[in-house]
Amino acid sequence: MSEPTSKRRVALIIPAYNEEQRIGKVLDAAVRCELADEIVVVCDGSTDHTADVASLYAKVKVVDLQQNVGKAGAMAMGVANCESELICFVDADLSGLRPEHIVKIVTPVILGHCDMCIGIFRGGKFLSDSAQRVSPYLSGQRCCTREFFESIPFLAEMRFGIEVTMNTLARRQRLRVQRVVLHGLSNNLKERKFGIVKGATARAKMYAEIGRAMVRLRRKEAKRHAKKKIR
Repeated sequence: MSEPTSKRRVALIIPAYNEEQRIGKVLDAAVRCELADEIVVVCDGSTDHTADVASLYAKVKVVDLQQNVGKAGAMAMGVANCESELICFVDADLSGLRPEHIVKIVTPVILGHCDMCIGIFRGGKFLSDSAQRVSPYLSGQRCCTREFFESIPFLAEMRFGIEVTMNTLARRQRLRVQRVVLHGLSNNLKERKFGIVKGATARAKMYAEIGRAMVRLRRKEAKRHAKKKIR
């Protein structure tokens, strides 16, 4: 996909927790992407040197949080620390990220072809590909308008439930959502990053946060429908 010649400003937001060994490769690609007007790394209460690694990149703004606020909170802090109209989120633990992957995610939104674009893994690691074939809309690689992101209620409480929340609200607002395939891109399994026990615990926590977000959204939806019936 060719880059648009005229565009709205784009901020690339990268929430990160203990990713000192992986975030460098992600930033190597990010700083080479000409469509990224701003790059913000939010170090979400990390206990390693994630912030130090990110600070080595002159083009990157680092927001170093002292306490862990979860993925959604880190994303919100990133948006609060940029000025761009369009926001692109990418995970800090990606393997195989190239500038053209970022271009592919943001270009449909820049050109007005959709309101939110979601990047889907293909041709990378088997488990990453398999997970996104089952749940393609849970990808953390996405671009949307700042207006939409800032309209999300109870944002700070969503943690890893942020993607399912964004998907639900996009449907509710009848936004145009497009998916693009990101060939050769994948993420690193938590078990590989943190070890079997800690990784499995982190994965269970992530699924629990996604589950709580889904339950909360269903309750909100039920209340909304009940109010409509009363009216």
